[in-house]
Amino acid sequence: MSLFNRRTLLLMPLALAACGFEPVYAPGGSGAALNGRVAVSAPNSVDSYLLVQNLEQRLGRSATSGNKYDLNVNVSTTFRRSAITSTNETNRYTIDGRSNYTLRSNETGQIIASGRVENFVSYSAAGSTVSTLADERDARERLMVILSDQIVNELYAAPGLGS
Repeated sequence: MSLFNRRTLLLMPLALAACGFEPVYAPGGSGAALNGRVAVSAPNSVDSYLLVQNLEQRLGRSATSGNKYDLNVNVSTTFRRSAITSTNETNRYTIDGRSNYTLRSNETGQIIASGRVENFVSYSAAGSTVSTLADERDARERLMVILSDQIVNELYAAPGLGS
């Protein structure tokens, strides 16, 4: 007797519909409600520029007249030495990143979603100065992609965003 039953596969969509599952990119889903309608706050640092750039790529850049939502984001990073030799030389750094976000409706002024996302990346410092700086720049870019993806995922999961 097989553990897989075709009837289970046929009943799965009904179970998902009963629990409130709704596809993000379906008509009326939160992805469609946010696409091209979110004005992201202006960046004030290199990290916030990278974060805003990635958010606009994922959410679509909005026209100034058609903004339905304002997304305010703040980002902060801290550096830690994470691999130290016995001679007190650092071979690896870790960058911890945090971003607070608030999505506000322009029509009602209400806060629709807010939260904080955190993550980290590491990079090698064992090479030359040039390669260490290139690794740091790449790590910052990776961290901002990770944080922006986390923000977008949380926004898509926020209740009440259907258009």
